[in-house]
Amino acid sequence: MANIHTVSFKLNGKPVDVSVEPRELLIHTLRERLAHTGPHIGCETSHCGACTVDLDGMSVKSCTVLTVQCEGAEMVTIEGLEQAGVLHALQQAFHEEHGLQCGYCTPGMITRAWRLLQENPDPSEQEIRYGIAGNLCRCTGYQNIVKAVQSAAKKLAAAKAASAAPAAAAAAEEATPAQQPVTA
Repeated sequence: MANIHTVSFKLNGKPVDVSVEPRELLIHTLRERLAHTGPHIGCETSHCGACTVDLDGMSVKSCTVLTVQCEGAEMVTIEGLEQAGVLHALQQAFHEEHGLQCGYCTPGMITRAWRLLQENPDPSEQEIRYGIAGNLCRCTGYQNIVKAVQSAAKKLAAAKAASAAPAAAAAAEEATPAQQPVTA
């Protein structure tokens, strides 16, 4: 009989406890036990990136991570990017910029691009190409993928600036001394 371990981690912000054999790969746990089928099984050798997830702030290929290694971890998959039914800016940009064709690599590509934008909110085209180099797409040619990441970066920066503007205005108003009426 196999040795079973219970592993606890956060998946897309929610606590998860799952019982697995020590040899079970994270991709299989996600898809078969936790019904998170966004990460895809591609090459199973870490070459293609279709299984990319964000694990403790790093992009990892879940086909090469054992589930037992995830004890106490925080993990984000493509399913965790949309919030309350609203697509993340990257998901929307991939749609608008035609950054996908068959879509098989797309969840891993978007998850990797999400981490890239966490690390570098305003990447150049060269930085984007380098940043997603570990994720292969056999259909597109990458130009629209790069355009999608650039578009999402601009949208995220604009949203951040818009949310910062009211706070900056309020802080400036508090810092300005009140005008005293002039009396003669």
